[in-house]
Amino acid sequence: MHIAYTTLQDKKPQPVQGSVTDNNQLSIRLEAYYAACHKYSKEITAIQKHLPGWIPPRPAL
Repeated sequence: MHIAYTTLQDKKPQPVQGSVTDNNQLSIRLEAYYAACHKYSKEITAIQKHLPGWIPPRPAL
């Protein structure tokens, strides 16, 4: 989860591949964040047993 979140916060210039714009790149990163949340949903549920209402922090867009 931390890796997915920090990747969204990464401000280093990324190499542009073809017509991938910054907006497309952000959309791809956001989709990856949601995929990571889905993948680790069991772990998130386990955390929520101890911290009710906790959710992984959503990155600032």
